[in-house]
Parts: sequence; structure tokens; C-alpha cells
Amino acid sequence: MTRTILDIHILQAVPPSNLNRDDTGTPKSATYGGVRRARVSSQAWKRAARKAFEELLPASELGVRTKKVAEVLAERIRERDTSLTASVAIELAAETLRVATGSKIEPPKRKSKGEPDDTDRESGQAPESSYLMFLSSRQLDALAALALEGGPGGDAKALKKYLQAKENKVRARQAADSQHSVDIALFGRMVADSTDLNVDAAAQVAHAISVHAAEIESDYFTAVDDKSREDESGAGMIGSIDFNSSTLYRYAAVDVNELHRNLGGGLDEKQSPTIPAQKAVGAFLEAFVTSLPTGKINTFGNHTLPAAVIVKLRTRRPISFVGAFEEPVNVGEAGGFMRQTCERLANYVPDLERQYGVTEDERSWVVRVGEQTKVLQGLGTEVTLKELVKDVEAAVAERLGAGA
Repeated sequence: MTRTILDIHILQAVPPSNLNRDDTGTPKSATYGGVRRARVSSQAWKRAARKAFEELLPASELGVRTKKVAEVLAERIRERDTSLTASVAIELAAETLRVATGSKIEPPKRKSKGEPDDTDRESGQAPESSYLMFLSSRQLDALAALALEGGPGGDAKALKKYLQAKENKVRARQAADSQHSVDIALFGRMVADSTDLNVDAAAQVAHAISVHAAEIESDYFTAVDDKSREDESGAGMIGSIDFNSSTLYRYAAVDVNELHRNLGGGLDEKQSPTIPAQKAVGAFLEAFVTSLPTGKINTFGNHTLPAAVIVKLRTRRPISFVGAFEEPVNVGEAGGFMRQTCERLANYVPDLERQYGVTEDERSWVVRVGEQTKVLQGLGTEVTLKELVKDVEAAVAERLGAGA
């Protein structure tokens, strides 16, 4: 069976910044090719992409990931029945979620001072899941409707009895396991207490690493107290912030077939069944290319866009080009890493694809900026980002339609 895999390769220069820090506040790093590289974790960039979805997709196509899932569902319930109090709605929501997901939805517990470590008391807060739960907007709507159907007027006892019926249990499970949002379909979902509700992620995002050795620097700063008197010397505050700068290689792959299965054919029967996957691919492509983790963004203002984006639509398997930078790129004679990085990639990609015979039936596009990236012209059709998204969506529709 022919697969449809979308590979996204990005070269992006980032000035002094701290995009993604560890528990000590230091920019994350990794050893690759025997040298220390700057690193931005895959989770950080997936989070940035999810935030970017808020501007690219309607709220109905997105999900929410939270422990406070009972409160979120209770809000949906009260939107449908405004006569219910918050506490009654939360009670309905918690019971519905217990049946739908098999998870414990309980008030969080906390230890009281002076008590043994194994002694907990309920905090009196709204019930929560013990882990982050990921539900789509449409799933929450379906569960809210079910809760009110089984517990009209806020009757929690009636709802509990209603959900004991086998057919209603099945309906509750189906409500939590259908009509997945774009972000759930792309990034997956794990339900610890009900593995049958898990969703395999269609997207894989690599840790971004610098193509060169990177050093961590430190910025010592002081702050002046606006109300200090003339006879008062010294700073009101002193501190330091670690940072680095880097030219990053970023990579992500999307299994379009898996994404199509996760999303299904959509709700509109008049619409092509490939539309949901097309829109999701286009949104992920634009979000991943343009997004940026916001760590210390107010301190460094490191707002950059990629110098080059190479997109490949493959039929067999995803392929990263990170091997081109296993030997770190050296700084150019006039400074900078981007020119040598592009030259390295322009030589590596054709050689790799030729040796492994992965060029047949594959389509490639290149978005690039500046004279330094000119050498990448031969790796694909040159387009703008807008044209890239449009072309990839059309190619995905063609591939999925042919496989129907």
C-alpha cells in the first residue's frame, strides 16, 4: 500500500535567546557528532504549534488538555442548561467522565502540616483527573448533551442510573472516542485508565538542534529602583540569565494516512472525505514553520522566521536530513553558519535520495530567503509559504483520493 508521508525540514537562525530551558534555567542542549549543540525540545515546539492553531483553525476543530476536565465539561453543561448551579454541573460532568473515560475524577488531595506523609485530606476543590486529559471540543459537546439527557434538571442520581445501562455506557465511550480534534489527531492522546481510547499521533517532531557547536553564555543584569534616593547607591536587583544563539535544523514528519484515519471523513456528507486531513496538514505545516517557543521572549525579542523550508511528500517512509550535520558546520570566513549549512544540505540530500532510491513519485518544494540559500533551489519547486500550503493540501487530496 502506498503511503503518504509529509517531511518538513527547516533551517532557522536564532539570535541570543533562551527558547527552552531546563530546571536550572539554562538553555537545553545535546551532544551530537561529539560536540555540544543547542537544543529545543520537541514538546516545546509542539506546544508552540498548538498555540498557533488558535489563529489558523476554528475553536470547534481544536481540543483542550487539562486535569480540570470536569470544570471544562461543566461549563459546556451550563451553556445548555443555565438553570444549573456550578456545583451541580460539575457533579454531572464528573460522573459522565468517569464512565466515558474510565478515569478517576476526584477532588485533588493535599497533605496537612504535621501529618505523616501517607495521610491525605481532600482539599475541597472541584474534582480533577489525576493526569492531563485531552478531549476535543466536539467530544465535550457530545458528553455535555449525554449528561443532560441522563440527568435532566441536574439529577445526578438519575444520571448515574442512566449510565449503568450498557447501551448508554457504549454511547459515553463513543462520545469520547469519535470526532477527534486536529491537535489530538496530530499529536495523539493517552488515556491511562482506558488504553482503547488512546490515539496514535500522526505527527512526529524532532528535537531541533544547532548545526554547529554552541556555547552557553550568561547575561549579568541590574535593575534600578525608581524610588531610590540620591544618597542610596547600588542596584535594586541583580541577576543573570543564560542564553545561546544558534542556526537550527528542525524536522517534523506527518503520516497523512494515520491523520486521515484519526480525523475520519468529516461531518458534512456533501464535502469530500479528504477535506479534514487536507486542512489539518495545511494548518500543521503553516503552524510548524512559523511558530516559535516563547521562553524568555520578552527578554530577548528573538522573533525570527526560517531562512529555508524544504518539504517532501514521500510514499514509503519519513527521512530526516540531520545526518548532514553530524560533522558540525564551521563558521564561514565572513562569519555565519547559514551559507555552509545550505551548501552541506544541497550536497547531502540528492546523494542520500539517489543511493537509497527514494526519489520516485515524490514531490518537493522549497521556501527560501536570501542569497545564502540560493544553492537549495535544486531541491524542489520554489514557492512562497502561501503557495506551499495550497500545493501540499492539493497533493494530499490527490493522494488520499487515489487511495480511497
